[in-house]
Amino acid sequence: MTATTSADRELRRQRFGWYAYGWASHTFQTTVVTVFMSRYLPAVAENVVGRDGRLSVLGVPIAPGSLFTYTVSLCSAVLVVLMPLVGAVADRTGRKRALLLGFGYLGAFSCAAMFFVGPRDWQLGALLFVLAYLSYSSAFIVYNSLLPDLAEAAVRDRVSAVGWAAGYVGGGVLLALNFAASFAIADSALLARLSLCSAGVWWALFALVPLRLLRDRSPGTAADGRVLTAGFRQLGETLRSLARYPQTLLFLAAFLVYNDGIVTVTTVSAEYGQAELRLGESTLLGALLFVQFAAFGGALLLGELAERWGAKRVVEASLVVWTGVVVAAFWLTAGSVLQFYLLALVIALVLGGSQALSRSLFSRMIPTGREAEYFGLYEISSSATSTFGPLLFGLAYQNTGSYRTALVSLVVFFVVGLVLLARVDVDRAVRAASRPA
Repeated sequence: MTATTSADRELRRQRFGWYAYGWASHTFQTTVVTVFMSRYLPAVAENVVGRDGRLSVLGVPIAPGSLFTYTVSLCSAVLVVLMPLVGAVADRTGRKRALLLGFGYLGAFSCAAMFFVGPRDWQLGALLFVLAYLSYSSAFIVYNSLLPDLAEAAVRDRVSAVGWAAGYVGGGVLLALNFAASFAIADSALLARLSLCSAGVWWALFALVPLRLLRDRSPGTAADGRVLTAGFRQLGETLRSLARYPQTLLFLAAFLVYNDGIVTVTTVSAEYGQAELRLGESTLLGALLFVQFAAFGGALLLGELAERWGAKRVVEASLVVWTGVVVAAFWLTAGSVLQFYLLALVIALVLGGSQALSRSLFSRMIPTGREAEYFGLYEISSSATSTFGPLLFGLAYQNTGSYRTALVSLVVFFVVGLVLLARVDVDRAVRAASRPA
Protein backbone atom coordinates (compact mmCIF):
# COMPACT_ATOMS: atom_id res chain seq x y z
CA MET A 1 0.00 0.00 0.00
CA THR A 2 1.44 3.37 -1.00
CA ALA A 3 1.69 6.31 1.36
CA THR A 4 -0.84 8.19 -0.79
CA THR A 5 -3.40 5.38 -0.57
CA SER A 6 -2.95 5.16 3.20
CA ALA A 7 -3.42 8.92 3.55
CA ASP A 8 -6.57 8.78 1.41
CA ARG A 9 -8.04 6.02 3.55
CA GLU A 10 -7.30 7.97 6.71
CA LEU A 11 -8.92 11.09 5.22
CA ARG A 12 -12.04 9.10 4.31
CA ARG A 13 -12.19 7.69 7.86
CA GLN A 14 -12.02 11.17 9.34
CA ARG A 15 -14.67 12.45 6.95
CA PHE A 16 -16.90 9.60 8.07
CA GLY A 17 -16.32 10.64 11.68
CA TRP A 18 -17.21 14.20 10.73
CA TYR A 19 -20.40 13.05 9.02
CA ALA A 20 -21.22 10.94 12.08
CA TYR A 21 -21.11 13.95 14.38
CA GLY A 22 -23.68 15.66 12.14
CA TRP A 23 -25.82 12.51 12.33
CA ALA A 24 -25.50 12.54 16.13
CA SER A 25 -26.03 16.21 16.94
CA HIS A 26 -28.72 17.26 14.47
CA THR A 27 -31.28 15.68 16.75
CA PHE A 28 -30.97 18.82 18.88
CA GLN A 29 -32.27 20.92 16.01
CA THR A 30 -35.06 18.54 15.03
CA THR A 31 -36.33 16.85 18.18
CA VAL A 32 -35.49 19.59 20.71
CA VAL A 33 -35.71 22.96 18.94
CA THR A 34 -38.13 22.39 16.08
CA VAL A 35 -40.59 19.85 17.48
CA PHE A 36 -40.83 19.39 21.22
CA MET A 37 -39.27 22.20 23.26
CA SER A 38 -40.80 24.88 21.01
CA ARG A 39 -44.23 23.66 22.21
CA TYR A 40 -43.50 22.02 25.56
CA LEU A 41 -41.84 25.06 27.15
CA PRO A 42 -44.75 27.43 26.32
CA ALA A 43 -47.20 24.76 27.56
CA VAL A 44 -45.35 24.49 30.88
CA ALA A 45 -45.34 28.29 31.14
CA GLU A 46 -49.11 28.33 30.58
CA ASN A 47 -49.51 26.34 33.80
CA VAL A 48 -48.02 29.08 35.95
CA VAL A 49 -49.31 32.32 34.40
CA GLY A 50 -50.80 35.00 36.63
CA ARG A 51 -54.33 36.38 36.55
CA ASP A 52 -53.42 38.68 33.68
CA GLY A 53 -52.44 35.69 31.53
CA ARG A 54 -48.79 36.72 31.59
CA LEU A 55 -45.67 34.97 32.88
CA SER A 56 -43.41 37.05 35.10
CA VAL A 57 -39.75 36.74 34.06
CA LEU A 58 -37.46 38.87 36.24
CA GLY A 59 -40.44 41.10 36.88
CA VAL A 60 -41.24 41.52 33.17
CA PRO A 61 -44.67 40.20 32.06
CA ILE A 62 -44.52 38.19 28.82
CA ALA A 63 -46.97 36.03 26.91
CA PRO A 64 -46.23 32.34 27.63
CA GLY A 65 -46.42 31.68 23.87
CA SER A 66 -43.40 33.98 23.42
CA LEU A 67 -41.22 32.37 26.13
CA PHE A 68 -39.51 29.94 23.80
CA THR A 69 -38.59 32.51 21.14
CA TYR A 70 -37.39 34.96 23.79
CA THR A 71 -35.20 32.21 25.26
CA VAL A 72 -33.68 31.57 21.83
CA SER A 73 -33.02 35.31 21.52
CA LEU A 74 -31.25 35.34 24.90
CA CYS A 75 -29.02 32.44 23.83
CA SER A 76 -28.23 34.20 20.58
CA ALA A 77 -27.19 37.38 22.38
CA VAL A 78 -24.77 35.42 24.60
CA LEU A 79 -23.34 33.61 21.57
CA VAL A 80 -22.39 36.89 19.92
CA VAL A 81 -19.56 37.10 22.47
CA LEU A 82 -18.97 33.40 23.09
CA MET A 83 -18.69 32.08 19.54
CA PRO A 84 -15.70 34.07 18.21
CA LEU A 85 -13.88 33.36 21.46
CA VAL A 86 -14.46 29.61 21.09
CA GLY A 87 -13.18 29.80 17.52
CA ALA A 88 -10.07 31.72 18.53
CA VAL A 89 -9.28 29.24 21.31
CA ALA A 90 -9.78 26.31 18.89
CA ASP A 91 -7.28 27.75 16.43
CA ARG A 92 -4.82 28.68 19.19
CA THR A 93 -4.84 25.25 20.85
CA GLY A 94 -5.37 23.10 17.76
CA ARG A 95 -7.51 20.82 19.96
CA LYS A 96 -10.61 20.96 17.83
CA ARG A 97 -11.54 17.35 18.49
CA ALA A 98 -11.57 17.87 22.27
CA LEU A 99 -13.57 21.08 22.00
CA LEU A 100 -16.06 19.56 19.54
CA LEU A 101 -16.77 16.54 21.71
CA GLY A 102 -16.55 18.40 25.03
CA PHE A 103 -19.22 20.89 24.03
CA GLY A 104 -21.13 18.10 22.30
CA TYR A 105 -21.38 15.90 25.38
CA LEU A 106 -22.32 18.86 27.58
CA GLY A 107 -25.19 19.59 25.20
CA ALA A 108 -26.19 15.92 25.06
CA PHE A 109 -26.35 15.60 28.86
CA SER A 110 -28.39 18.82 29.07
CA CYS A 111 -30.94 17.37 26.65
CA ALA A 112 -31.09 14.07 28.53
CA ALA A 113 -31.81 15.99 31.78
CA MET A 114 -34.87 17.60 30.16
CA PHE A 115 -36.77 14.47 31.15
CA PHE A 116 -37.00 15.98 34.64
CA VAL A 117 -38.80 19.16 33.48
CA GLY A 118 -42.21 18.77 35.10
CA PRO A 119 -45.51 20.49 34.22
CA ARG A 120 -44.62 23.65 36.21
CA ASP A 121 -40.79 23.64 35.94
CA TRP A 122 -40.45 26.31 33.28
CA GLN A 123 -37.28 27.73 34.92
CA LEU A 124 -35.53 24.33 34.78
CA GLY A 125 -36.69 23.81 31.22
CA ALA A 126 -35.41 27.22 30.13
CA LEU A 127 -32.08 26.73 31.94
CA LEU A 128 -31.40 23.31 30.39
CA PHE A 129 -32.41 24.58 26.97
CA VAL A 130 -30.04 27.55 27.27
CA LEU A 131 -27.18 25.25 28.30
CA ALA A 132 -27.88 22.81 25.46
CA TYR A 133 -28.27 25.60 22.90
CA LEU A 134 -24.98 27.28 23.88
CA SER A 135 -23.14 23.94 23.88
CA TYR A 136 -24.54 22.84 20.53
CA SER A 137 -23.70 26.15 18.88
CA SER A 138 -20.17 26.25 20.31
CA ALA A 139 -19.49 22.71 19.10
CA PHE A 140 -20.86 23.58 15.68
CA ILE A 141 -18.23 26.30 15.22
CA VAL A 142 -15.48 23.72 15.63
CA TYR A 143 -17.38 21.24 13.45
CA ASN A 144 -17.60 23.74 10.60
CA SER A 145 -13.95 24.76 10.94
CA LEU A 146 -12.90 21.16 10.25
CA LEU A 147 -14.41 21.29 6.73
CA PRO A 148 -11.37 22.94 5.04
CA ASP A 149 -9.10 20.39 6.73
CA LEU A 150 -11.13 17.46 5.43
CA ALA A 151 -11.99 18.61 1.89
CA GLU A 152 -10.05 20.51 -0.74
CA ALA A 153 -11.83 23.24 -2.69
CA ALA A 154 -12.80 21.00 -5.62
CA VAL A 155 -14.94 18.65 -3.50
CA ARG A 156 -15.91 20.94 -0.62
CA ASP A 157 -19.44 21.69 -1.82
CA ARG A 158 -20.16 17.97 -2.06
CA VAL A 159 -18.58 17.10 1.30
CA SER A 160 -20.46 19.94 2.99
CA ALA A 161 -23.72 18.79 1.39
CA VAL A 162 -23.17 15.18 2.50
CA GLY A 163 -22.52 16.43 6.03
CA TRP A 164 -25.82 18.31 6.09
CA ALA A 165 -27.61 15.35 4.51
CA ALA A 166 -26.25 12.98 7.17
CA GLY A 167 -27.52 15.34 9.85
CA TYR A 168 -31.01 15.38 8.39
CA VAL A 169 -31.17 11.61 8.12
CA GLY A 170 -29.94 11.16 11.70
CA GLY A 171 -32.45 13.69 12.97
CA GLY A 172 -35.13 12.06 10.86
CA VAL A 173 -34.52 8.55 12.17
CA LEU A 174 -34.86 9.63 15.80
CA LEU A 175 -37.90 11.75 14.94
CA ALA A 176 -39.45 8.66 13.32
CA LEU A 177 -38.93 6.74 16.55
CA ASN A 178 -40.55 9.57 18.50
CA PHE A 179 -43.40 9.60 15.99
CA ALA A 180 -43.94 5.87 16.53
CA ALA A 181 -43.89 6.42 20.29
CA SER A 182 -46.69 8.99 19.98
CA PHE A 183 -49.10 6.17 19.07
CA ALA A 184 -48.26 4.30 22.27
CA ILE A 185 -47.99 7.24 24.70
CA ALA A 186 -51.20 9.18 25.13
CA ASP A 187 -49.75 11.67 27.62
CA SER A 188 -48.32 14.47 25.44
CA ALA A 189 -46.22 15.88 28.30
CA LEU A 190 -44.60 12.51 28.95
CA LEU A 191 -44.02 12.03 25.22
CA ALA A 192 -42.27 15.41 25.06
CA ARG A 193 -40.05 14.65 28.06
CA LEU A 194 -39.07 11.22 26.73
CA SER A 195 -38.38 12.62 23.27
CA LEU A 196 -36.23 15.44 24.62
CA CYS A 197 -34.26 12.92 26.67
CA SER A 198 -33.88 10.61 23.68
CA ALA A 199 -32.21 13.42 21.71
CA GLY A 200 -29.49 13.65 24.35
CA VAL A 201 -29.01 9.89 24.51
CA TRP A 202 -28.80 9.64 20.70
CA TRP A 203 -26.35 12.56 20.54
CA ALA A 204 -24.06 11.04 23.19
CA LEU A 205 -24.20 7.53 21.73
CA PHE A 206 -23.32 8.36 18.12
CA ALA A 207 -20.71 10.93 19.17
CA LEU A 208 -18.64 7.87 20.06
CA VAL A 209 -17.92 7.46 16.33
CA PRO A 210 -16.11 10.82 15.89
CA LEU A 211 -14.53 10.21 19.28
CA ARG A 212 -12.94 7.13 17.72
CA LEU A 213 -12.20 8.41 14.19
CA LEU A 214 -11.53 12.16 14.30
CA ARG A 215 -8.04 13.51 14.85
CA ASP A 216 -6.66 17.04 15.16
CA ARG A 217 -5.22 18.03 11.78
CA SER A 218 -3.65 21.41 12.53
CA PRO A 219 -1.26 22.49 15.30
CA GLY A 220 -2.11 25.19 17.83
CA THR A 221 -0.30 28.49 18.11
CA ALA A 222 -0.49 29.25 21.85
CA ALA A 223 0.92 27.58 24.93
CA ASP A 224 -1.59 26.03 27.33
CA GLY A 225 -1.01 28.62 30.04
CA ARG A 226 -2.17 31.54 27.93
CA VAL A 227 -4.79 30.01 25.69
CA LEU A 228 -7.74 32.03 27.03
CA THR A 229 -5.96 35.38 27.03
CA ALA A 230 -4.56 34.59 23.60
CA GLY A 231 -8.08 33.76 22.49
CA PHE A 232 -9.33 37.18 23.55
CA ARG A 233 -6.43 38.89 21.77
CA GLN A 234 -7.00 36.79 18.67
CA LEU A 235 -10.69 37.69 18.72
CA GLY A 236 -9.75 41.36 18.56
CA GLU A 237 -7.31 40.68 15.72
CA THR A 238 -9.95 38.71 13.82
CA LEU A 239 -12.42 41.57 14.06
CA ARG A 240 -9.79 44.07 12.92
CA SER A 241 -8.66 41.82 10.06
CA LEU A 242 -12.15 41.75 8.56
CA ALA A 243 -11.43 45.16 7.07
CA ARG A 244 -8.87 43.45 4.81
CA TYR A 245 -11.56 41.10 3.48
CA PRO A 246 -14.48 43.35 2.48
CA GLN A 247 -16.18 40.74 0.31
CA THR A 248 -16.02 38.18 3.12
CA LEU A 249 -17.53 40.77 5.43
CA LEU A 250 -20.28 41.48 2.91
CA PHE A 251 -21.06 37.77 2.65
CA LEU A 252 -21.26 37.54 6.44
CA ALA A 253 -23.75 40.41 6.47
CA ALA A 254 -25.86 38.70 3.81
CA PHE A 255 -25.75 35.37 5.61
CA LEU A 256 -26.56 37.07 8.90
CA VAL A 257 -29.80 38.31 7.41
CA TYR A 258 -31.09 35.45 5.28
CA ASN A 259 -30.07 32.62 7.61
CA ASP A 260 -31.83 34.36 10.48
CA GLY A 261 -34.98 33.98 8.41
CA ILE A 262 -34.28 30.31 7.66
CA VAL A 263 -33.57 29.42 11.29
CA THR A 264 -36.65 31.28 12.54
CA VAL A 265 -39.00 29.64 10.02
CA THR A 266 -37.78 26.16 10.96
CA THR A 267 -37.88 26.98 14.67
CA VAL A 268 -41.49 28.19 14.74
CA SER A 269 -42.95 25.88 12.09
CA ALA A 270 -44.38 23.35 14.56
CA GLU A 271 -45.80 26.10 16.75
CA TYR A 272 -47.38 27.74 13.68
CA GLY A 273 -48.92 24.48 12.50
CA GLN A 274 -50.39 23.69 15.91
CA ALA A 275 -51.56 27.12 17.08
CA GLU A 276 -52.60 28.80 13.82
CA LEU A 277 -53.42 25.96 11.42
CA ARG A 278 -54.88 23.74 14.16
CA LEU A 279 -53.14 20.63 12.89
CA GLY A 280 -52.93 17.54 15.06
CA GLU A 281 -49.88 16.07 16.73
CA SER A 282 -49.55 13.19 14.28
CA THR A 283 -49.81 15.55 11.29
CA LEU A 284 -47.10 17.85 12.61
CA LEU A 285 -44.72 15.04 13.50
CA GLY A 286 -45.37 13.38 10.15
CA ALA A 287 -44.66 16.60 8.23
CA LEU A 288 -41.48 17.34 10.14
CA LEU A 289 -40.35 13.74 9.71
CA PHE A 290 -41.04 14.04 5.99
CA VAL A 291 -38.94 17.22 5.84
CA GLN A 292 -35.94 15.51 7.45
CA PHE A 293 -35.73 12.76 4.85
CA ALA A 294 -36.67 14.98 1.90
CA ALA A 295 -34.03 17.51 3.01
CA PHE A 296 -31.45 14.72 2.65
CA GLY A 297 -32.21 14.56 -1.06
CA GLY A 298 -32.51 18.34 -1.30
CA ALA A 299 -29.06 18.88 0.17
CA LEU A 300 -27.47 16.41 -2.25
CA LEU A 301 -29.41 17.88 -5.19
CA LEU A 302 -28.33 21.45 -4.47
CA GLY A 303 -24.77 20.20 -4.00
CA GLU A 304 -24.86 18.72 -7.49
CA LEU A 305 -26.36 21.92 -8.93
CA ALA A 306 -23.62 23.96 -7.25
CA GLU A 307 -20.93 21.96 -9.06
CA ARG A 308 -22.62 22.89 -12.34
CA TRP A 309 -23.74 26.48 -11.77
CA GLY A 310 -21.76 27.63 -8.73
CA ALA A 311 -22.72 27.74 -5.06
CA LYS A 312 -23.59 31.43 -5.03
CA ARG A 313 -26.15 31.17 -7.83
CA VAL A 314 -27.81 28.16 -6.25
CA VAL A 315 -28.05 29.90 -2.86
CA GLU A 316 -29.56 32.99 -4.54
CA ALA A 317 -32.18 30.82 -6.23
CA SER A 318 -32.97 29.15 -2.91
CA LEU A 319 -33.63 32.55 -1.29
CA VAL A 320 -36.21 33.31 -3.97
CA VAL A 321 -37.90 30.02 -3.04
CA TRP A 322 -37.75 30.87 0.68
CA THR A 323 -39.48 34.18 0.00
CA GLY A 324 -42.27 32.33 -1.77
CA VAL A 325 -42.55 29.85 1.10
CA VAL A 326 -43.16 32.55 3.71
CA VAL A 327 -45.74 34.34 1.56
CA ALA A 328 -47.52 31.07 0.73
CA ALA A 329 -47.59 30.06 4.40
CA PHE A 330 -49.63 33.17 5.19
CA TRP A 331 -52.45 31.90 2.97
CA LEU A 332 -52.56 28.28 4.13
CA THR A 333 -56.03 27.09 5.02
CA ALA A 334 -56.43 26.08 8.66
CA GLY A 335 -56.77 22.32 8.94
CA SER A 336 -55.50 21.60 5.41
CA VAL A 337 -53.01 18.75 5.74
CA LEU A 338 -52.32 18.60 1.98
CA GLN A 339 -51.33 22.28 1.75
CA PHE A 340 -49.07 21.95 4.78
CA TYR A 341 -47.31 18.91 3.32
CA LEU A 342 -46.83 20.56 -0.08
CA LEU A 343 -45.20 23.55 1.55
CA ALA A 344 -43.08 21.21 3.68
CA LEU A 345 -41.82 19.56 0.48
CA VAL A 346 -40.69 22.90 -0.94
CA ILE A 347 -38.94 23.78 2.34
CA ALA A 348 -37.18 20.42 2.36
CA LEU A 349 -35.73 20.93 -1.11
CA VAL A 350 -33.99 24.17 -0.19
CA LEU A 351 -33.40 23.83 3.56
CA GLY A 352 -30.24 21.76 3.85
CA GLY A 353 -28.73 22.80 0.53
CA SER A 354 -28.92 26.54 1.15
CA GLN A 355 -27.13 26.16 4.49
CA ALA A 356 -24.57 23.57 3.30
CA LEU A 357 -23.59 25.65 0.27
CA SER A 358 -23.36 28.81 2.36
CA ARG A 359 -20.91 27.00 4.63
CA SER A 360 -18.70 25.73 1.81
CA LEU A 361 -18.86 29.12 0.05
CA PHE A 362 -17.69 30.91 3.19
CA SER A 363 -14.88 28.39 3.75
CA ARG A 364 -13.26 29.64 0.52
CA MET A 365 -13.27 33.26 1.67
CA ILE A 366 -11.25 32.92 4.89
CA PRO A 367 -7.49 32.90 5.49
CA THR A 368 -5.76 29.56 6.00
CA GLY A 369 -5.02 28.62 9.61
CA ARG A 370 -7.79 30.81 11.04
CA GLU A 371 -10.80 28.71 10.10
CA ALA A 372 -12.27 28.33 13.59
CA GLU A 373 -11.93 32.05 14.31
CA TYR A 374 -13.79 33.00 11.18
CA PHE A 375 -16.37 30.26 11.60
CA GLY A 376 -16.97 31.72 15.04
CA LEU A 377 -18.01 34.93 13.29
CA TYR A 378 -19.93 32.84 10.77
CA GLU A 379 -21.90 31.17 13.53
CA ILE A 380 -22.76 34.60 14.89
CA SER A 381 -24.41 35.10 11.52
CA SER A 382 -26.00 31.67 11.86
CA SER A 383 -27.11 30.65 15.34
CA ALA A 384 -26.19 33.73 17.34
CA THR A 385 -27.92 36.35 15.23
CA SER A 386 -31.09 34.33 15.35
CA THR A 387 -31.85 36.98 17.96
CA PHE A 388 -33.66 39.16 15.46
CA GLY A 389 -35.90 36.64 13.73
CA PRO A 390 -37.42 35.04 16.85
CA LEU A 391 -37.60 38.48 18.49
CA LEU A 392 -39.50 39.93 15.53
CA PHE A 393 -41.78 36.89 15.43
CA GLY A 394 -42.43 37.06 19.17
CA LEU A 395 -43.12 40.81 19.14
CA ALA A 396 -45.39 40.54 16.09
CA TYR A 397 -47.40 37.77 17.73
CA GLN A 398 -47.59 39.51 21.11
CA ASN A 399 -48.87 42.73 19.52
CA THR A 400 -51.21 41.27 16.88
CA GLY A 401 -52.20 37.90 18.33
CA SER A 402 -51.77 36.44 14.81
CA TYR A 403 -49.21 33.80 13.95
CA ARG A 404 -49.84 34.52 10.26
CA THR A 405 -48.76 38.13 10.61
CA ALA A 406 -45.78 37.07 12.71
CA LEU A 407 -44.64 34.56 10.10
CA VAL A 408 -45.05 36.78 7.03
CA SER A 409 -43.02 39.50 8.74
CA LEU A 410 -39.98 37.25 8.22
CA VAL A 411 -40.04 37.83 4.45
CA VAL A 412 -37.84 40.89 4.95
CA PHE A 413 -34.90 38.66 5.97
CA PHE A 414 -34.91 36.78 2.65
CA VAL A 415 -35.34 39.84 0.45
CA VAL A 416 -32.61 41.89 2.15
CA GLY A 417 -30.30 38.87 2.34
CA LEU A 418 -30.69 38.20 -1.38
CA VAL A 419 -29.89 41.82 -2.27
CA LEU A 420 -26.72 41.72 -0.17
CA LEU A 421 -25.62 38.32 -1.47
CA ALA A 422 -25.99 39.47 -5.07
CA ARG A 423 -23.33 42.11 -4.40
CA VAL A 424 -20.71 39.61 -3.16
CA ASP A 425 -17.77 39.04 -5.54
CA VAL A 426 -16.74 35.49 -4.68
CA ASP A 427 -13.63 35.36 -6.89
CA ARG A 428 -12.34 38.59 -5.37
CA ALA A 429 -12.94 37.21 -1.87
CA VAL A 430 -11.07 33.98 -2.69
CA ARG A 431 -8.09 35.92 -4.06
CA ALA A 432 -7.99 38.15 -0.99
CA ALA A 433 -7.91 35.09 1.29
CA SER A 434 -5.15 33.51 -0.87
CA ARG A 435 -7.02 30.24 -1.24
CA PRO A 436 -7.25 28.04 -4.36
CA ALA A 437 -10.15 28.92 -6.64
